[in-house]
Amino acid sequence: MGGAEKVLPEVSIAFLFPGQGSQAPGMLHTLPDRPCVRETLQEASDFLNRNVLEMDSSDALQSTVAVQIVLLVAGVAVARVLLEKGVKPLAVAGMSAGAFSAAIASGTLKFRDGICLVQKRAEMMIRLYPEGYGVSAIVGLNESQVQQIVDQVSVKDDPVYVANINAPRQIVISGSDAAMGKVLEVARHRGARKAVRLDVSVPSHCPLLAPVAKALRSMSATMFRGEPHSIYIANGTSRALRNATAIAEDVTGNVARTVRWHDGTTVLTELGCRSFLEMPPGHALADLARDAFPDVKSISISQTSLDYAIGNS
Repeated sequence: MGGAEKVLPEVSIAFLFPGQGSQAPGMLHTLPDRPCVRETLQEASDFLNRNVLEMDSSDALQSTVAVQIVLLVAGVAVARVLLEKGVKPLAVAGMSAGAFSAAIASGTLKFRDGICLVQKRAEMMIRLYPEGYGVSAIVGLNESQVQQIVDQVSVKDDPVYVANINAPRQIVISGSDAAMGKVLEVARHRGARKAVRLDVSVPSHCPLLAPVAKALRSMSATMFRGEPHSIYIANGTSRALRNATAIAEDVTGNVARTVRWHDGTTVLTELGCRSFLEMPPGHALADLARDAFPDVKSISISQTSLDYAIGNS
């Protein structure tokens, strides 16, 4: 690369990594054509012993395993380009499966270890709940209102839980299809502007997946090493984490805990981040940040370009 690289102010930038539900067919094929991206795709293919570019078709993305691996690869590939260009984030945050990408970007987890953990995570989720469970979103009611409905509906044989707090009035629930259907019906009756099933086929971020968290914790015992060069924002507690042990606990355990995303992005602003860069695919996290924090510049790289992100962060 010719010319001097542009080094942006470290204190101003946060990298955001989306989770399952943001995937789109062909997402790996639309990544920027940069050497770093090609190297990341090849590294993933070598590790998986298959061409990772075959995993982003409409048919392939019916698999939770393919979705989570492709999300990881896309996020890491673009983050690597930004880091190579001198865009150094003060902090990183990943929604759900995006937490693995965030940990890799922070420097505490190797890419290949991340692929291994994400693959195991997705396979176990499917094995535990192959059908009859999933995730839904409710817009227009707050956490307390949704929790009240969940408490009324959830029973042992048909459980449902509050899974994500994406915004003060954008709540995600997780559980059995039957229970979610009842919660969505009541939510609409109580004034929700939107209450819909999402394209996620497993009950993420609730106690139903505690066995997955336990297995990942054991599997990753020696994988998270060194001190992060960027602050990592926890999914569950929204705390700013600065050591590998704490990051490992959040990354492996978030599958069974409520994700408090809005609180986490609030912490990012309190740390001084004034520019949020959302890695591919999608723009949901940038949209959430833009609505919640109008004074923060929120950029979705999927909707713009790397050059624009670098020049406007």
